Amino acid sequence: MSFFLDTAGLFEQNCIISTKSNPLGSIAKMFLYREIISTEGRVSESLGFYVPNKSRPNRQLNFDFTDKVRNGNGFRDPAFSENKIQPLHRWVPWIAGFSAQFVQDCFETFLKDRKKKSRPCVLDPFAGVGTTIVQAVLNGFNSIGFEINPYAALACKAKLNSPKLDLEILETYLQEYRRVATKGQRSVVALRPAQFETRIPFFSLSVEEQALAFLDFAESIRHEEIADLFRVAFGSVMVSFSNYTYEPSLSSRPGAGKPLIEKADVHSTILAKLAEMVSDIRWIKERLVNTPCQAKGQVHNLDFLKSSNVLPPSSVDLMVTSPPYMNNYHYVRNTRPQLFWLSLVSSRKDLRKLEEANFGKYWQTVRDSEPLDLNFDHPELSRTLARLRHTREDKGPYGGPGWANYVTSYFNDCHRFCKVSKRGLARGGVGVVVIGNSIIQGHEMKTDLILADIARQSGLTLVGVQKIRTKRVGASITASAVRRGDISKATLYESAVILRKK
Repeated sequence: MSFFLDTAGLFEQNCIISTKSNPLGSIAKMFLYREIISTEGRVSESLGFYVPNKSRPNRQLNFDFTDKVRNGNGFRDPAFSENKIQPLHRWVPWIAGFSAQFVQDCFETFLKDRKKKSRPCVLDPFAGVGTTIVQAVLNGFNSIGFEINPYAALACKAKLNSPKLDLEILETYLQEYRRVATKGQRSVVALRPAQFETRIPFFSLSVEEQALAFLDFAESIRHEEIADLFRVAFGSVMVSFSNYTYEPSLSSRPGAGKPLIEKADVHSTILAKLAEMVSDIRWIKERLVNTPCQAKGQVHNLDFLKSSNVLPPSSVDLMVTSPPYMNNYHYVRNTRPQLFWLSLVSSRKDLRKLEEANFGKYWQTVRDSEPLDLNFDHPELSRTLARLRHTREDKGPYGGPGWANYVTSYFNDCHRFCKVSKRGLARGGVGVVVIGNSIIQGHEMKTDLILADIARQSGLTLVGVQKIRTKRVGASITASAVRRGDISKATLYESAVILRKK
């Protein structure tokens, strides 16, 4: 177990604290402690693991982790794969999400005192398909999320609305859809998206006919919240009967060495997903039946960095989030099928707007720009960017110069994110930001430590930087030892950057 302490020049310097067995052979009880460290005239708070022994005096204790240490760091596995068996969270697969159990650990740790005073408010600025804000509602906390991707925001909205659905009306629509599926008739309302283009047909002809029949039916549903539920069910399974696949980016099945899908029972696949969702709705209704005043959850299909008119200042008790990693995973392109087929976008221009507004931008949108500058002061990062910019210069935007623009854009958005987060957090409010390091053109970017420095410059107190996963698979990691399979030189990891507003 390691914990990076908050020291001056955090990017360059870290301290590791390890647990040790006590004389009785059992693992020492671990508490989080807070102490003030002064280095080079700078004073900052630090959070580490306290192990009782004679050499270290007892410090002020807070955030008790006793009897809750899972993977040696106080948090359970953050990987989204754990959500595949969790009610509501399992509705939509999402590569960038984190687990509900990790979010739960954050609640138990950082909201233990606040929930006694009033109903806490939980924020997720990058809500994805809603793990944080849904889990907050299940715990009786108010929650607010922001998600720029319309498909993910739709899934989020459907989950939040699910406790309010009338099950009798929902079952009536399910019966009607079963009849449509059996008869195989179409009213010819839905059409193939005109500007949705792929190298090979996305659906085979027989599969497309069934998909359009489903969309015909969805258009006929008069209850908006139930229609959303049906659309989310379709979006979550549509790639499974298409000629494309996630590997993890969207690619053609032949390109991934898989055969085309000429025939598939589309309606049965959708009905199975709907049955799962209805089962989860029954579960949440039973769970909340004795709750006199249910928590309020809301999601805004909006860029968090432009949320000043929506998010009240000093209103958030806990922020749990994971911004897009600096790995150029193209969320917009990878959800193109859902965005077009669910009529969430209608043109390539709509996609372009989403790409340009994405947090950190995409390499494809900034690679050809003039050299970009950091909007904040960070000497070590500036030196790294200078080295990156001179890497493979002969490749132009496809080499170091283009990737340096991408990295600069990413950290400039991190700077804006910290400013907006500080405004939204209440006094004493805590932010837990899960983020992974990156390796760009062979240069490792310790994104977690740089974000910690940016947060301090923005006026937030750094509680600590906790590694929560020491190995992960990266996407778009160029010219790196990880891609070549040599992990002895570079390892991809994830950390939780823990911040507090004074």
